[in-house]
Amino acid sequence: MPSRKFLRRSAIAATSLAGLLAVSASALWHLDRAFPPPLAEKLTVSTEVQDRDGQLLRAFATPDGYWRLETRLDQVDKQFVDMLVAYEDKRFWDHDGVDVLALARAAGQFVTNGHIVSGGSTLSMQLARLIEPRDSRSLSSKIKQMLRAIQIERRLSKREILERYLTLAPYGGNLEGVRAASLAYFGKEPKRLTVSEAALLVALPQLPERRRPDRNLGIAHAARDRVLTRMVSAGLLGEREAARAALDDVSGLRRKLPALAAHAAYAMLPKATPGKPLQLTIRKSVQQGLEQVAKEAAAKLGPRLSVAMVMADSRTGDILGEVGSADFFDASRSGWIDMTRIVRSPGSTLKPFIYGLAFEQGLVAQETIIEDSPADFSGYRPKNFDMGYQGDVSIRQALQLSLNVPAIRVLDAVGPARLTARFRQAGVSPVLPINEAPGLAIGLGGVGVTLRDLVQLYTGLANGGKAHTLHDGTEPANAERSTATILDDQANWQITDILSGVKPPEGASHRGIAYKTGTSYGYRDAWSVGFDGRYVLGVWVGRADAGAVPGLSGYASAAPILFDGFVRSGLATVPLPGRPTGVFRPRREDLPVTLARFGAVTEGLAQAAPTEPAPTIIFPPDGARVDLGANSADASPLVLKLQGGRAPFRWLANGKPLIGIDRRRTATWLPDGAGYSTLTVIDAAGRAASVKVFVE
Repeated sequence: MPSRKFLRRSAIAATSLAGLLAVSASALWHLDRAFPPPLAEKLTVSTEVQDRDGQLLRAFATPDGYWRLETRLDQVDKQFVDMLVAYEDKRFWDHDGVDVLALARAAGQFVTNGHIVSGGSTLSMQLARLIEPRDSRSLSSKIKQMLRAIQIERRLSKREILERYLTLAPYGGNLEGVRAASLAYFGKEPKRLTVSEAALLVALPQLPERRRPDRNLGIAHAARDRVLTRMVSAGLLGEREAARAALDDVSGLRRKLPALAAHAAYAMLPKATPGKPLQLTIRKSVQQGLEQVAKEAAAKLGPRLSVAMVMADSRTGDILGEVGSADFFDASRSGWIDMTRIVRSPGSTLKPFIYGLAFEQGLVAQETIIEDSPADFSGYRPKNFDMGYQGDVSIRQALQLSLNVPAIRVLDAVGPARLTARFRQAGVSPVLPINEAPGLAIGLGGVGVTLRDLVQLYTGLANGGKAHTLHDGTEPANAERSTATILDDQANWQITDILSGVKPPEGASHRGIAYKTGTSYGYRDAWSVGFDGRYVLGVWVGRADAGAVPGLSGYASAAPILFDGFVRSGLATVPLPGRPTGVFRPRREDLPVTLARFGAVTEGLAQAAPTEPAPTIIFPPDGARVDLGANSADASPLVLKLQGGRAPFRWLANGKPLIGIDRRRTATWLPDGAGYSTLTVIDAAGRAASVKVFVE
């Protein structure tokens, strides 16, 4: 039995030891707080610009010149992570930063073999070396690394340690992190790596410069095979699977990182926040297709010519693809200039809206005859593109053939001011010469717009007359986004129906696209804008310095690019909208005298310039909801009333003439059914007024 003296001494020793341990623990705690590891809250990583789905469009190197993409575990193939842990640190999930067993094994191998066989470093220790590079491979450096690893484990979870390692690990040259390496060596994100690719990425960080496949292909190949062999031993791979992976070639190519949507990506940089990706509305697959189309087309068109393209979703205004130039880095084409935002003459691309206003006002039907012959509009004498004239043509033919004189005749009737006001209502402000009011020349391109402006206007044609403000993510956070009516739905359908019948360029399939082309004065700009039931694509071709290009035209130069762009965008074609209820397309023989020939009212009934006010429909008021029992057997007619104008008057309902010409300022109309309808009256001077009502 121990003596009391022994017990007393043991108690004193135990107390002293406990005190020493407590003092040591306290000292270590204070040292840990006084000398923390240099763990930045946010790593310095490359600024990323992503598409609408989070896919990488473009990355920018860090200030020190590295491609270092922030990496989360859910962005990396799970098999790669398992292989990495098995190869580098098989007890990673269990130790506290230092693997004592691995260190003992490494020390024993060193004593036995006289040189280092395996290092014994954990992933936590390797992260410590990455964030605090050592000056030498001395014992003191190794001890410091171990202490840092313990500190790191106290501050970060295992998942966070892995993510930081995967972001900072060296892969040769200025590549850091597994995402940058996978994109550079394999051309893809590391989410779905093959077994061979995963093995190579596991092997590279140990000797990144020596094992670089683009510099030392044989060494990289051998390093990959050693990893595969180790994975068989670790039980992660079967022998057959490893053997099949070993047969895969190791590519010696280092690819450029994605550099899509260059103009939009650079425009986003002022919004950059460290560690937070920037996002555009662009869809990567669409952008890739359009950029390839633009680059190939510019090469065919010749030197100094460039191509710009914008594709948008007409239902939202989202820009899904935008190409500011054929090649951002091509100085000969001034590739750095974003031609989607440069004001140029739109040629004939505004003509659909001129005719659309005429349909709204009941001035024309598709089969209305209009004269294409030399005309003088107070000194303005428009000529057709081919300098010839067609004589009498229908409105449908005049728009499809893009004849100039008929378009100006119609614009003279609807009024240039009304056209530009409608553009402004839709969020587009055409640029006019200084101190000049809108004139007839705007119908043939005598006004300035951008490619984005044109696409925004055409989103209305693709969307039943409702145009959305375009946006791609580069706009200020408080930028206004709106929807406005560019044409009413009935006039909009008439224009869409006409444009859907335009002949595709040679060699192109129709694809259910409605489109219009344009060529600016002096052959400086060629345009083509087309749409299906949802998507709008606009194309501009020309020189960034606005130089003339003999032979340039919208139909020959821009339209083939438009059709190719629709195909290679990868978007499925959406059918064009169907005919709205109550809309008619009467045959020529069914047209009333006022619509049989454009200008017939003024030629046959008006002998002098009108002095009385223009006609105004006072009942029903515009936007009214009228209960006529439209769906019942005893539906009652609606009484129509107007003021002003010169008799006689012609009434139209949804473009269909009511019977007869009447000198009275009242009329009756019995609707075919419920829904929206447009009522129009035309007086003897050719002036028109319209209201839109909803019949119940």
